[in-house]
Amino acid sequence: MSKPKSLTLRTYQVGFGDCFLLKFKYATEDRHVLVDFGSTGQPKDAGDQLMLRVAKNIAETCGGKLNAVVATHRHKDHISGFATNSAGTASGDIIAKLKPDVVVQPWTEDPDAKPDATRATHISKRNRSLTAALSDMHAFSQAVLDEVDRRGVAFGPHLRGQLGFLGEDNLANKSAVENLMSMGKKNVYVNFGTDSGLEDVLPGVKTTVLGPPTLEQTDTIRKQRATDQNEFWHLQAAAGQSFTASGKSPFAPRYHYADRPPHTRWFIPRMDALRGDQLLQLVRALDKQMNNTSVILLFEAGDKKLLFPGDAQIENWSYALEQAEKKPTLKQKLESVNLYKVGHHGSLNATPKSLWKLFEHKGSAHEHDRLQTVVSTMAGKHGSVGSGTEVPRSKLVDELKKQSDFFTTQSLKKKDLFHDVEIDF
Repeated sequence: MSKPKSLTLRTYQVGFGDCFLLKFKYATEDRHVLVDFGSTGQPKDAGDQLMLRVAKNIAETCGGKLNAVVATHRHKDHISGFATNSAGTASGDIIAKLKPDVVVQPWTEDPDAKPDATRATHISKRNRSLTAALSDMHAFSQAVLDEVDRRGVAFGPHLRGQLGFLGEDNLANKSAVENLMSMGKKNVYVNFGTDSGLEDVLPGVKTTVLGPPTLEQTDTIRKQRATDQNEFWHLQAAAGQSFTASGKSPFAPRYHYADRPPHTRWFIPRMDALRGDQLLQLVRALDKQMNNTSVILLFEAGDKKLLFPGDAQIENWSYALEQAEKKPTLKQKLESVNLYKVGHHGSLNATPKSLWKLFEHKGSAHEHDRLQTVVSTMAGKHGSVGSGTEVPRSKLVDELKKQSDFFTTQSLKKKDLFHDVEIDF
């Protein structure tokens, strides 16, 4: 078994989420890698058992054996499918029974990492708070959801929907996290430049880890927090530790209009709206922070290159792009990408324009080896058209359609569970 001859990339319909099964076809057998398995919003006609159906299809397709699982980061829309139940019948239980040889996750998921870790395990103590802040994020998200429940209609339907979506996506997903830690024979926690852990299970395939960087390599991934929400994050690190330990919410109990003088009641709905907007800004900052821990993988087999960036935002991407400018070989690899898994379900800030400009196979000049782009997404769940933050972003989708052979899960028919792309090496 020297090298694969072809690949089938299966993109599953999970609504707003990611789930990709890569089947590398060798002369004597196939090797399977599952990249993410999660959802925070399923199509209306998908039914209650969508994730279970997907898990069963994965098990059938790989013949009862997964060679590797890649969980790019902890967001629910990327790992909820790994959740288990006490009966052992959940989608995550089915995946665990496939006994993956390797489970790959970002360095921030290393269970041995200390709260002050700047890289996998606990070798360095130069910078503090990233892993602790990510942990506190779950408690804060739950507190936001509780606040939405208490205030009911006061926030309005759109604001309530956005808070609910982001809050739920940032919950801990405890059983999924624990399942990922225990299902593999080997757990590998990666950062820019480290071995991927996939070398032994994918002979003849070179896998380059482009992200996330560690804080020793660059503090870019926490600059978004320090620059955009500096005061909040310092406050939240302390608040998270206190209210998480006590079990109490950081928010005051809901007040009642009847308790206020009549001449002040007009003011309360306006304060509700302001409070909701502030909460949305905070939870969005938390959401972006977790995205910046996404694993970015570049697969190379034969003359083909496939790029899987999870939900990596510009702060995560910037280090790899800076290194590409310094290292001609890395830049050449990015220039010659043949298939791009569109970052963060089609949000604009997850496909940096500097990255997009590098891709040389886009456009009509490459009719026979044109860039292929694949996105798993669902409109109406994230952002808004009015503010230009909708996901998928219309301007990006227009560019993808114009410059590449573009596929979106939104084009799948009701009866379709997945879409396959065949690639010869």
